[in-house]
Amino acid sequence: MDLKTASALRRLRLISAPEATSFLLLLVCAVLKRTTSFNAVPTMGMVHGFLFITYVIFWVDAWKRAKWETKTAVLYFVLSVLPLGGFFADRKLRREAEASVMAARARKEGVVGA
Repeated sequence: MDLKTASALRRLRLISAPEATSFLLLLVCAVLKRTTSFNAVPTMGMVHGFLFITYVIFWVDAWKRAKWETKTAVLYFVLSVLPLGGFFADRKLRREAEASVMAARARKEGVVGA
């Protein structure tokens, strides 16, 4: 994996948890809006919208650079629209990054089967 691909995957991983958190906070704000006089939905909606758009931009970049199959790309997009999906995306991307680092080290050291 080249440096630009690794950077694209890292950016996607780093935005996935804040995007998921903002989605959960937006859901909480929507409930509070209907049950109390507290209305933070417009503000939280803008924050979540910004983070979601950023996630989609990083997702497209990672898809192109990592040359994912369509199934993998769709999985990461679906995870972005599920309330806790961003946390799962972060975890899965972290595992992929660790596996690619281990494979690169094995290739560098000349280990057979890497």
